[in-house]
Amino acid sequence: MYTKKRVVAMLLAGGQGSRLYALTKNVAKPAVPYGGKYRLIDFPLSNCTNSGIDTVGVLTQYQPLVLNEYIGNGQPWDLDKLNGGVHVLPPFETQAGASWYEGTANAIYQNMRFIERYDPEYVVVLGGDHIYKMDYSKMVDFHIANNADCTISVIDVPKSEASRFGIMICDEQNQVTDFVEKPKEPKSTLASMGIYVFSWDKLKKYLIENENDANAKRDRGEQWSKDFGKDIITSMLRDQQRLFAYEFEGYWKDVGTLDSLWEANMDLLSPSVPLDLYDPCWKIYSRNSNMPPQYIGDNAHIENSMISEGSTIDGTVDFSILFSGVTIEEGATVNYSIVMPGTVIKSGAVVEYAIVGSDSVIESGAKVGTSPENIENRDDWGIAVVGHNVTVSAGKCVEPKQIIGENI
Repeated sequence: MYTKKRVVAMLLAGGQGSRLYALTKNVAKPAVPYGGKYRLIDFPLSNCTNSGIDTVGVLTQYQPLVLNEYIGNGQPWDLDKLNGGVHVLPPFETQAGASWYEGTANAIYQNMRFIERYDPEYVVVLGGDHIYKMDYSKMVDFHIANNADCTISVIDVPKSEASRFGIMICDEQNQVTDFVEKPKEPKSTLASMGIYVFSWDKLKKYLIENENDANAKRDRGEQWSKDFGKDIITSMLRDQQRLFAYEFEGYWKDVGTLDSLWEANMDLLSPSVPLDLYDPCWKIYSRNSNMPPQYIGDNAHIENSMISEGSTIDGTVDFSILFSGVTIEEGATVNYSIVMPGTVIKSGAVVEYAIVGSDSVIESGAKVGTSPENIENRDDWGIAVVGHNVTVSAGKCVEPKQIIGENI
């Protein structure tokens, strides 16, 4: 017997994040470290807890080991509940056979039995790889007030960037009249954030229809898809269901690329960026290993940086984010960079405008990245990336834009 829940959240966390290259080679994108002590999935999980949503299904698929281990029983987010709580939902086999999740809509479809356990009125569908703080309960209230069948969270983006997103066209009452995926000439600047509130009875109906329709197309050798934007939203608009746009105002970052991941971390060091991780009223929770305080040596020089627990700093660190257990030896220099947990930067090494993955070693005299000021043609410059568990040997150089996933 399961306790009825008014709202259930479904968190899509099975993405590969292929544009993060070496950083997601063996790690699901939502498990990528961020901000000195977090992982990307901490934001939607913390938002759920802070919004009063205590039943969350996390749908995993690609390289789930680290993510599953990290989520555990959900205790850091107060989601270790007897009734509800967090549940990791990987693909599974049935009497009809086994299949991977075949799209965002199919992932929810395959887990409808999980949702029906709690007999919810509303289902919140979330992505696991965006950085933002949002009260989902206000979005649910907006959904109810408008008697909506589906509510889509949108954010106003510059017109020059609108073609990168799914764009919502709305009337004066914020009712969605059209949806266009990555338009060449956008008619609106309201971009979908991939956050949805559905009335469960309507979502269930359209998930079943989409599944049957896509399977029939596949049997006929036609193109098919099982996606929220392409299929569910489009079908609901076709049938003149009540879809509304909920405009979000605040910091939101899609960290789909290496540049955006670097920028999102650097934003934390800027006083003008409205992402407050220190707000006691809306905490971002995370699972952290118990480590001693950071040690700052006599010869260390640190400016405008975030240094996490367990780190030992004897070198120079400027405008950088260092995760837990990082070692910066005397004579080493780290500028405008992200150094993930357990990594060692040895004496004489220089790391600039770079992302260095977890448990890596940058040997003495090695150089990773460089300042854009040192590059004659700006198009040749970009963030240098060293993957997880990688050693950059003494004297070796990782050039701007270069991505290293193996020892060199």
